[in-house]
Amino acid sequence: MSDKKYPYVTRLDILYDSLQLVDVPSLVAKCTDRWFNQTLCRVNESVVRFGVMQGEYHWHKHEKEDEFFFTLEGKLIVDVEGAESVELHPHQGYVVPRGVVHRTRAPEKTVILMVETAGIIPTGDE
Repeated sequence: MSDKKYPYVTRLDILYDSLQLVDVPSLVAKCTDRWFNQTLCRVNESVVRFGVMQGEYHWHKHEKEDEFFFTLEGKLIVDVEGAESVELHPHQGYVVPRGVVHRTRAPEKTVILMVETAGIIPTGDE
């Protein structure tokens, strides 16, 4: 993996164990970063991640893992190389299959959940 630095706050530690209440509104209220990603919990071999974002992520891909995005608040745009962009409004989701080059954008403060394998590198494979 590269030593590139990205302007995102990404926390891969698991915030909640099984049998604990996951309180997304309290996490949103505490967030002061423009692009924040926190692993909430582990479910079998996958993790659920929480994101608060505004702005653009970089183009990247994951060779071995699919990635699911689900918008809770705001609007998330998923750009897919060679295809039309998809806008996700609250309560809409989208799967980016493994190996597909993509990026996400949020023109306004947006809150999302992501489901992906626990070993995925959020910034993409190099």
